[in-house]
Amino acid sequence: MMIVTLMVASCGGGYSSPPNNLDDACSIALERPQYMRALKATERKWGVPAAVQMATIYQESKFRSDARTPFRYALGIIPMGRQSSAFGYSQALDGTWDEYRAETGKRRAKRDEFRDSTDFIGWYMNKSRERVGISLSDARNQYLAYHEGHTGFSRGSYNAKSWLVRVAGEVEARAVLYQSQLSRCRAY
Repeated sequence: MMIVTLMVASCGGGYSSPPNNLDDACSIALERPQYMRALKATERKWGVPAAVQMATIYQESKFRSDARTPFRYALGIIPMGRQSSAFGYSQALDGTWDEYRAETGKRRAKRDEFRDSTDFIGWYMNKSRERVGISLSDARNQYLAYHEGHTGFSRGSYNAKSWLVRVAGEVEARAVLYQSQLSRCRAY
């Protein structure tokens, strides 16, 4: 039984809980080497630095595979469904995830699989570079485009959302922190 459990655990990196210390990229690398392999693969394929991917995942899901948006309630008590279809590590919306799968040919990709989520982030941020000219290492503006969509970013819709501008600054600061930590981390 123990061997079966170890084999299943080694296959997909499908963790139900986040790493223990989300403020330390090296700790994440040591605890979840599968995550680092996925982040590096996405960096090679799409050019998005691992630290930018990690900061985005931290903000979107806190590294929880089953993350979802909260429920909406009518009159404060009647459940009306979730705020959006966002799900998984990357919090990709249904429509955007379907576009990603169709465009990349990854029909079996799942939002609760870390490798698929990092690849999605790489794909989306590469589109942000192509469509609106955002550098792949610009965590702040990549996050704004990720949150608002390319059209929303182009229109500057985030300027009316001071909370989002603040959050994008936090994503940028975390990407800088993670990059600094990864540069000194043997596990990376």
